[in-house]
Amino acid sequence: MSQAAAQRLEAFLERVPYVRFLGMRAELAGDEMTAILPFAPHLIGNVALPALHGGVIGAFMEMTALAQLSVIAPSPKVHKTIDITIEYLRPGKAQVIYARADVRKIGRQIANVHVEAWQDHRDKPAAALRGHFLLSGT
Repeated sequence: MSQAAAQRLEAFLERVPYVRFLGMRAELAGDEMTAILPFAPHLIGNVALPALHGGVIGAFMEMTALAQLSVIAPSPKVHKTIDITIEYLRPGKAQVIYARADVRKIGRQIANVHVEAWQDHRDKPAAALRGHFLLSGT
């Protein structure tokens, strides 16, 4: 992607306070964005396993979708979540988790996005998100 896309991504990551709280970062490689959530003790939900909190994983995937939209559908404001459905497929271990968003359709006002999050192997996702987002400023 272009330098402008990288700047839009960085602007999104800096603009959203919850992204900073999570410690989320993202990398662009060509036309693919990979979101990265490094492990931190405050992200643990189940100390017995230990496992990442489900809300943390869900929020990470939602932020991944919004970050991808900020790259391909630029706006001075953060796009708004309309609805999301999250499938928790396996426990999120106390380690780094990755995610990629696939923008399935962008209309004039609404975007449909799918996200998968994984840890050890991309072909074994820990969770998946399907969501609709209201495009701001378009």
